[in-house]
Amino acid sequence: MTTEAQRLEAAQHGHVNWKKWGPYLSERQWGTVREDYSTDGNAWSYFPHDQARSRAYRWGEDGLGGITDDHNLLCFALTLWNGADPILKERLFGLTNSEGNHGEDVKEYYFYLDSTPTHSYMKYLYKYPQAAFPYDDLVNTNRSRSRDELEYELLDTGVFDDDRYLMSCRVCQSRR
Repeated sequence: MTTEAQRLEAAQHGHVNWKKWGPYLSERQWGTVREDYSTDGNAWSYFPHDQARSRAYRWGEDGLGGITDDHNLLCFALTLWNGADPILKERLFGLTNSEGNHGEDVKEYYFYLDSTPTHSYMKYLYKYPQAAFPYDDLVNTNRSRSRDELEYELLDTGVFDDDRYLMSCRVCQSRR
């Protein structure tokens, strides 16, 4: 029996709670209907990405490559800064329904590369540009395009030209 199979069996029989911690943290929480307290029911306008970094969440949390306990009481996630952005990079950036020409859309490059079923090992890759992140360019260009035009993506901005980006890769190994 493999080590991971032993962990799964121990979890199934209640000997060790291997699934207590894992990648249960939302990738994108802002602007959801659960966080909508607007008078007109428009969650997208009520809680945009720009407010996500300075506003208390009531029903969840989000983060880059985050992990949390199985009740979402204690959350851990990456925070990055490239030295050029006006804000710390704590969560994925995306467009609301009214900002994008094809509706809501996250404008980031991130990848879940590997994980065991018990999350004793996890690997995640996030590509963060060394130049200033083009927040306004993405919003303004997508907003000005029609539904018949292609979406304007992060790669289209030129921010990754010359392959200039910082990589953040999180690998967790637990030996409970």
